[in-house]
Amino acid sequence: YIDRKKKLPVTTLLRAMGFEQDKDILQIFDLAEEVKVNKKNMKASVGRKLAARVLKSWNEDFVDEDTGEVVSIERNEVIMERETELTEDNVSEILESGTSTILLHKDAEAANKFTIIFNTLAKDPSNSEKEAVNYIYRQLRNADPADDASAREVFQNLFFSDKRYDLGEVGRYRINKKLGLDTDMDVRVLTKDDIIEIIKYLIQLVNSNATVDDIDHLSNRRVRTVGEQLANQFAVGLARMSRTIRERMNVRDNVVFTPTDLINAKTISSVINSFFGTNPLSQFMDQTNPLAEVTHKRRLSALGPGGLSRERAGFEVRDVHYTHYGRLCPIESPEGPNIGLISSLCVYAKINDLGFIVTPYRNVDDSKVDMDNKDVVYLTAEEEEDKIIGQGNAPLQVDGSFIRDTVKCRQDADYPVVPPDQVELVDVSPQQIASVSAALIPFLEHDDGHRALMGCNMM
Repeated sequence: YIDRKKKLPVTTLLRAMGFEQDKDILQIFDLAEEVKVNKKNMKASVGRKLAARVLKSWNEDFVDEDTGEVVSIERNEVIMERETELTEDNVSEILESGTSTILLHKDAEAANKFTIIFNTLAKDPSNSEKEAVNYIYRQLRNADPADDASAREVFQNLFFSDKRYDLGEVGRYRINKKLGLDTDMDVRVLTKDDIIEIIKYLIQLVNSNATVDDIDHLSNRRVRTVGEQLANQFAVGLARMSRTIRERMNVRDNVVFTPTDLINAKTISSVINSFFGTNPLSQFMDQTNPLAEVTHKRRLSALGPGGLSRERAGFEVRDVHYTHYGRLCPIESPEGPNIGLISSLCVYAKINDLGFIVTPYRNVDDSKVDMDNKDVVYLTAEEEEDKIIGQGNAPLQVDGSFIRDTVKCRQDADYPVVPPDQVELVDVSPQQIASVSAALIPFLEHDDGHRALMGCNMM
């Protein structure tokens, strides 16, 4: 994993991706202006600062001792460092060096926003794509690459090879949503655009122009269903089986054999058996009564493999979040060390293809609620952001228009009272926020929360 290895400058990564020169990197962020080197331009540029090093490049030939071939190597010499202010003397030095173009800073405001890029470029040890790829190889492997091709292959496999790297459907969906991209959902590896947009977003964070994601928001948490976990185990079993098949084929070189001699189904069945037998979330179904059975099947847990542990879970994870509305029941949860970590799906909640919990709402069109329930929409927590949602028991006329001049609503974590023409959606029913067992409690709203919780758990 790259986060457990040594750090490397992000500009080195950009160089390795093909943005070889400083000018390519600075032009991604629209920070530099390319100026042709001639006397007139140089005279006009006195007093401005260099945005990139001025390099002198030449090719050096030498004879390889082993093969006797003449090999040509590209050499770079730094003539002037970044941030150097151009003076009469510097200008003549640049003119003599034979460089065709130089890069100068654009406006100061953009430069201030992206100081971090200039600082990173100053620390970047590489000057070309080849140097960058080799540097990344050394940081990851703690050894020099055998040749450029092997270094490039390691770098490609890191993020851009679909055999070695997979964002998954959810990963691609979230990256597109977060960074406002419209990359095709079939592209499961990182693209150049992804990495550039990620860098821009991180710079916005540093400059306090963007907000950090809320880890407890339900758009950042998804449900891994039994089917998905079983599919992962199946993939593990198949990978093991393919390895044993390959080994057996290598051992029996010229012997005639049939598929049955090679394939052993036990490898898969043992993985699946151990999944159901030893997984901490694999439990016997509670069948005291039909309600106990339904509740057990609708239970969600934040514990288990890939989740939290009771000891490490803080208050924020256990707390009720405004996105739980209509998705996770705020009442039903065990008392004791598991409180808030194990919760129950709400009455009308579903889990969509990507594993996000959706809840239904009626559409409101021109201050009239859709009374036929034809256009009921199921929304994820992310799609519901900033929408003004009316209560399920708001008094309505027969045609669906609101009786009162104002409607009590919900907008994210706020509860505004708005005129009917501003309402966008309405709850399907007042019991939408509770789980199956909480919804069975008569006059639930008159109960104390703690007693309701205990009642749910005892049904």
